Amino acid sequence: MASRTPSPTTARAARNPAPDRAAGQAPDRAATGERPRRRLSVDERREQLIAVALELFSRRPPEEVSIDDIAAAAGASRPLVYHYFPGKQALYEESLRRAGRELSARFEEPADGPLSERLYRVMGRYLDFVQSHGPGFAALLRGGSVAASAGTSAVIDEVRRAAHDQILSHLAFPSPSPGLRLTVRAWIANAEITSLEWLAERSVPLEELQLHLVQEFVAALTLTAAREPALAAELGSFFADERPDGPTGRLVRDLAGLFAVPGITEAVTALAVAAVGESSPQATEEPAEAGAE
Repeated sequence: MASRTPSPTTARAARNPAPDRAAGQAPDRAATGERPRRRLSVDERREQLIAVALELFSRRPPEEVSIDDIAAAAGASRPLVYHYFPGKQALYEESLRRAGRELSARFEEPADGPLSERLYRVMGRYLDFVQSHGPGFAALLRGGSVAASAGTSAVIDEVRRAAHDQILSHLAFPSPSPGLRLTVRAWIANAEITSLEWLAERSVPLEELQLHLVQEFVAALTLTAAREPALAAELGSFFADERPDGPTGRLVRDLAGLFAVPGITEAVTALAVAAVGESSPQATEEPAEAGAE
């Protein structure tokens, strides 16, 4: 029987056998179309860990987040996380600094249009931030977080200063008085407390809270002007720029409706007349002694 000569294809196959995939050999990435994973640089890995940590701290109080949680969410190992940060506290503070910079930026607003409408847009961005970063910031601002420290407090104070300075810049009064600065700080504190209470209860729509906070600022500003003649002189231009359908216009409309309630206008008018009478110079003069020349 004549021997069979192997074909060229069979000969090549004998010299280069196909890889045994069942034996665990890796497939050719070029053949499968899979792109090789790029190794992150030092800065990129650090930024990734901060972003992942901030996301976890935003959804859960910081004391409920562990290094293992952060490592798993980042697709990294626990030792790798410790390679970049000495512990969870350092990672928490760094993620909080990033969030603080983002929150401070939300108070920036072009100085165009009525003031109350500008503040309305600012508060919309602020409340959106509070809503998306709720649990972690609620624990910190309420003082109930074991992760609170001098570093985290400094971040929050910096955000408050940024908000204070931005609001004063929008008021554009030549020389803000101590009373006006105190009014702005008190309103910022009130916005924090009110928004965190809303976060816990969500008893009113977010847009309603947004409007109420702006109107409360307008009311506080007006009350401060009633005590400071220099500020009162500047307040006229503020009201002149406002629109009927804006937050200030709606506040004035609501107050007008309140004074239309029977009994309120009469009572307030009587109170005002009595108060003005008591403060007049004639009412404070001492009566002349009888028989004085």
